[in-house]
Amino acid sequence: MDPLAARLKAEREARAWSIAVLAERSGVSRAMISKVERGEASPTAALLGRLSGAFGLTVSTLLARAEGAGAGVARAGAQPLWRDPETGLKRRTLTPAGADPELVLAALPPGARIAYPAASYALLRGQCIWLFEGALLFHEGNVVHSLAVGDCLALGAPADCAFENPSATETARYVIALARR
Repeated sequence: MDPLAARLKAEREARAWSIAVLAERSGVSRAMISKVERGEASPTAALLGRLSGAFGLTVSTLLARAEGAGAGVARAGAQPLWRDPETGLKRRTLTPAGADPELVLAALPPGARIAYPAASYALLRGQCIWLFEGALLFHEGNVVHSLAVGDCLALGAPADCAFENPSATETARYVIALARR
């Protein structure tokens, strides 16, 4: 079984939730949750954001748990790398599981956009995005932040948001720092 599918099911079962309860808490359909848990569908970044938010976890923590990562040193070759099947986003968790803050390296392909609900960030006390290659538009509620290389954005209270790469040719590469409550 796919490690991510197994982890999602394990997180749900550890809380004694039915698929219906997880669907209600996450806003993801029961049918989609069932397909993902059986490994019949690959979850998108947006879907993982909804599910991890319902579990009270960050996407990074969920992915690290799926990979069986533990505390200590996060060796480069063992850092969990995940690819969004819908947008092509590549997401690597740089820090060991449970580290606070959590550091995530992301590569968003040209023209891609990924939206996350505010619930994905409800358990965080802070989040910063540092862009080191390309350009990035970050939609924070009704506000759009345009980031250029070297810019660092500190986010406010959790809000519906989206990462968008406005370039038609260049990948946006950035680091996200996530601090838990």
